[in-house]
Amino acid sequence: MDLTLSEEHEALVRMVREFAVREVKPAAAEIDRHSRFPSELVARMGELGLMGIEVPVEYGGSGLDPIAYVLAMEEVSAACASTGVIMSVNNSLVCDPLVKFATEAQKTRWLEPLASGRKLGCFMLSEPEAGSDAAAQRTVAVPDGDGWIIDGTKNWITNGPQADTGILFTMTDRAAGHRGITAFVVDLNAPGVTRGHKDDKLGIRGSHSSQVVFEGYRAGPEQLLGKVGEGFRVAMSTLDCGRIGIAAQALGIARAAFETAAAYACVRRTFGKRVIDHQAMGFMLADMETELEAARLLTLRAAAAKMAGRRHSRESSMAKLYASETANRLAKAAIQIHGGNGYVTEFPVERFYRDAKITEIYEGTSEIQRLVIAADLLKA
Repeated sequence: MDLTLSEEHEALVRMVREFAVREVKPAAAEIDRHSRFPSELVARMGELGLMGIEVPVEYGGSGLDPIAYVLAMEEVSAACASTGVIMSVNNSLVCDPLVKFATEAQKTRWLEPLASGRKLGCFMLSEPEAGSDAAAQRTVAVPDGDGWIIDGTKNWITNGPQADTGILFTMTDRAAGHRGITAFVVDLNAPGVTRGHKDDKLGIRGSHSSQVVFEGYRAGPEQLLGKVGEGFRVAMSTLDCGRIGIAAQALGIARAAFETAAAYACVRRTFGKRVIDHQAMGFMLADMETELEAARLLTLRAAAAKMAGRRHSRESSMAKLYASETANRLAKAAIQIHGGNGYVTEFPVERFYRDAKITEIYEGTSEIQRLVIAADLLKA
């Protein structure tokens, strides 16, 4: 297996790393401290082609591949996990299903402004009583003439307070369970949409999420994404891709934790020698780098499976599971290496620790990833 990056991939990494180091990383602590949505960085990502990386050029995207997406996501997330997940949602959870399931007219109307960064998107599946159990949806779409009237509440919607466009999942036939779920693409600035207060979160505080409430929202037939009753298929396909994005975000957090801890261990002295020269700390750093590289390989493998056009549920779940848990272990170890300094906001490792936790929860908890992997094993 050739792990050498192409010249195009290497050029992308250089460009995104320069942006991340010069513009994103210096703002990360302030974004976190004030729970500030980084609108200026989102705009810059649009200018750099990072909001629709895998979208064909004719629809406003960069026309690159899933490996390019992973590489870019890692660089941005290593600098600021909040900025990274804003980028991830727009790419994986909004642009990707539009590329796969939208009509040509929908791609022109909805996809092009999202992929070019002129508009921002969100993905609306979770509800107050329907997180991992997507079939417990209560949002309903009732036929009305040639369209539908939609009522319901969506929860924990990343980009919810700022998004212009949403991929929305509703029940069109309650009796059919998950086969009664239907997807729509919706205008969040239209009548019938109300956004709740932004959630006050432990980590990724610059990435805002909120409830989004639909009351008498009218969706026309041109807003149906896929076919009636096929929303669950749209959602699961989208989450397979979204999990690659979250794995890459976790990889970025893990890398930042490792690099920060290694740099600190090389300059901090205790008992007359550098921290890294204490065998216990040296071994901890060795384990950190090994886990980081393993997470990267799993994430790139999932991206390669997607690029090959194969079903990649197992690979995506493995990557998301391992990378997210690695990010949490490495962030915790980074604090330990910093000692008391790791527990104060003057040093960034406490932010990495808070940011890492959500990667084990959103777009499918670690427990759900294990269920997906186990179910796929039974099919083998």
